[in-house]
Amino acid sequence: MSTTLTVDQTALRIDQAQLPVIDLGGLRTGERADKEAVARALGEAARASGFFYITNHGVPADLVEKMFAASRAFHEKPRGFKMKYWSGFTTHHRGYVPLEENGTDFPKRINFNEAWDMSYEAPADHPDHLAGWRMTGPNIWPDIPGWKETVSGYYEAVFDLGMQMLDALAIELGVDPADLTQHITNPTSQLRLLRYIENDMPASKDTVGIDAHSDFECFTILLQGAPGLQVMNADDVWIEADPIPGCFIVNIGDIFETWSGGQFRSTQHRVNNIGHERYSFPLFFGLDYHAVVEPLEKFRTPDTVARYPPIKAGEHLMRMSVNAFRYMAEARASGELILDFEVPDENPFKREAKPAAE
Repeated sequence: MSTTLTVDQTALRIDQAQLPVIDLGGLRTGERADKEAVARALGEAARASGFFYITNHGVPADLVEKMFAASRAFHEKPRGFKMKYWSGFTTHHRGYVPLEENGTDFPKRINFNEAWDMSYEAPADHPDHLAGWRMTGPNIWPDIPGWKETVSGYYEAVFDLGMQMLDALAIELGVDPADLTQHITNPTSQLRLLRYIENDMPASKDTVGIDAHSDFECFTILLQGAPGLQVMNADDVWIEADPIPGCFIVNIGDIFETWSGGQFRSTQHRVNNIGHERYSFPLFFGLDYHAVVEPLEKFRTPDTVARYPPIKAGEHLMRMSVNAFRYMAEARASGELILDFEVPDENPFKREAKPAAE
């Protein structure tokens, strides 16, 4: 398989970058001083590149291994089996996302991945689901024995970790955690079971694993099984972000950049097309669909208010998702999907990279 990278995809190695690895054990000792020490470390990383590793996170290693096995068990099924659960069959984006769903430029520009997408479980009679909001509703599950139990168990474990981190980041910002958690009653927090597809296409700007982007929620907690991920550091230079055994990767998202008035950085990242099969599991820790996001009171200045106008969390997610999935874009073009807000050409949180030093 071709793994030659173009100049556009070069990046610093992780051993050149001094990226932080933060021990989260202090969040669970019950001691305020321990929690505050972890919060300071998280804040330092969030204010720098917005990217860091976490260890001693509390998610059992055997559950991690079961997740890799569950993802393989689904993705190795024949296409006909997987397409029975196509996300386009649902009104709220649950289920299988095949290769050709990845953006409206396929096949001119290829993101070599497929995924299973699930989210926070909302009942079928939830008002937002009945109203047709695309990111709210019940999950669906493939007919694979034990699959639902493994995947939902992992989701619950990592979502709980996200709540612990949200609490610590609130402390670091000097705000009451309840000011943030009040927006998490039926969140759009999504888990993706991604498989990067083996292929022999030369890596280029048009053949990627996933295009460069920021994440649209509070932060992302990522488990990855192989190299390929690159993140933009505090100097806007790409860094290789290979897996570290026993660690998750966390990156700050658009919501926390807004809440903090730009003090926390929403991290740009991408996955190169390395040509080999690769599994990863990002959990995008989000808010309720209708939560209004703007700089927190202590960070409100004329500059931050102008830079970060109020947005609804779910609308921002939909703005960024509608052209990322072909079936959504086609539904919008046909009038089946009607949005009462504008869809920008690109995410306003996007930053451009600088070339890595020789």
